[in-house]
Amino acid sequence: MNSEWIKEHFPILNQEINGHPLVYLDSAATAQKPRAVIEAMKHYYEWDNANVHRGVHTLGSRATDAYEGAREKVARFINAARTQEIIFTRGTTTALNIVASSYGPSVLGEGDEIVITQMEHHSNFIPWQQLALRTGATLKFIPLQADGNVTVEEAENTITSRTKIVAIAYVSNVMGVVNPIKQIADIAHRHGAVLVVDGAQSTPHMKVDVQDLDCDFYAFSGHKMCGPTGIGVLYGKKALLEVMAPIEFGGEMIDDVGLYDSTWKELPYKFEGGTPIIAGAVGLGAAIDFLEEIGMDNIERHETELAAYAMGRLSEIEGIQIYGPRERSVGLVTFNLQDVHPHDVATVLDSSGIAIRAGHHCCQPLMRWLKASSTARASIYLYNTEADIDRLAAALVQTKEYFA
Repeated sequence: MNSEWIKEHFPILNQEINGHPLVYLDSAATAQKPRAVIEAMKHYYEWDNANVHRGVHTLGSRATDAYEGAREKVARFINAARTQEIIFTRGTTTALNIVASSYGPSVLGEGDEIVITQMEHHSNFIPWQQLALRTGATLKFIPLQADGNVTVEEAENTITSRTKIVAIAYVSNVMGVVNPIKQIADIAHRHGAVLVVDGAQSTPHMKVDVQDLDCDFYAFSGHKMCGPTGIGVLYGKKALLEVMAPIEFGGEMIDDVGLYDSTWKELPYKFEGGTPIIAGAVGLGAAIDFLEEIGMDNIERHETELAAYAMGRLSEIEGIQIYGPRERSVGLVTFNLQDVHPHDVATVLDSSGIAIRAGHHCCQPLMRWLKASSTARASIYLYNTEADIDRLAAALVQTKEYFA
């Protein structure tokens, strides 16, 4: 895969920061947008801008076709069985909260169990924590191994006949761990529980097949996969979504409104109240086209190779601590430099034109497990190269010397 050629598709990357060519290594927070996505949204606003599902005029019809066409692309991209299983949301956070707020209370009571892990992003942690507090359910955690991995054996030991919901990230946004989702789905289903998957860090980087994984719900965001901010997806099995109540009420999602009661539209519209995220869906559809043209297998292969290269280069730096497994297939390396605060590391790197993330990464329980208040994180995507990693490694050495 020619990453230098791919980089030319991203206008924002062709600039200097503090007098240095930009090296963007913060794609786990948000990925950059290719020109095709920017142009698709621009075209929508210039030519097709209208509300969907309502008007019979030409602009309304074109907008509806674009919006529903994006839904079809998403369904194909993750291999959903039908488009009705694709609900557009504001992002992963909203999607997970829909499940926790609508499905959760209908199945949970005092003494029932919700099973998660300590590696979860707050978006896949707090909704279940608060749901447990509201319902009297017990929140349980699958233990992490010393390198941060989750084993099938520990999942078997944690999930019981009292478990009603298992919620877990496909990929950790801190340690780069890839969890055994398919096996955990099997365990959950054998105990009568459903599996909710946070796919924010997996969907941009590998081929996802929700039918093969057999997860019951799967959530992800557009902005981490070259799409715009403000658009995300909740996939749910049709049988589950049909019995769930909407949690946001208003226009678009109704069938009939009476004085004292109302009925809702069919799937997926009962969960899409108000004017939908039309331009965002158009942009997400364009991002899917872009990623599929390059090939998800090619992207995953590139990241695996570059992650190995990054682990090798950074491991050579004296006094660096790298968190998570040494071998990984996702291009994400979280670390700390001895005696240097991660925010200082990020600040010095920025002065050299290198963008990384520093902080707790919305994973405070995991930070406590790692015995670190915060960490630095370099995250790789399809537009990064070995030269980017070389510049990162050299700048880290300089940072270490600066604070010595």
